[in-house]
Amino acid sequence: MDKQNKVIASLNYFSVFFAPFLLPIAIYFIVDHTDVKSHAKKALVSHIIPFLSVISLIGMIIYSGLSYISEAAMFSLVIGGFLLIGIINLIVVIWNIVKGIKLLTTLS
Repeated sequence: MDKQNKVIASLNYFSVFFAPFLLPIAIYFIVDHTDVKSHAKKALVSHIIPFLSVISLIGMIIYSGLSYISEAAMFSLVIGGFLLIGIINLIVVIWNIVKGIKLLTTLS
């Protein structure tokens, strides 16, 4: 992979800060290089994971609100869910930074 393609591939991962879904999808359809497309898919999946975790937390809160659980259990669910989402989001951001830097450091 040449320098230009490595920079484009690393932008897929760094796009978690400025265009999480849009940039990997655009790069996937615009660039013809298979390695860049592979990195675009990986970055897109890593950008979708936090979104799905938030949706699942909202679903759990709605479901537990409709069921008859105690306020303490509901409070624990909400606080635990927010902590879990925070950890998931932090891991995803760190993973994207590491993958982007690894691609940039392999420039020759």
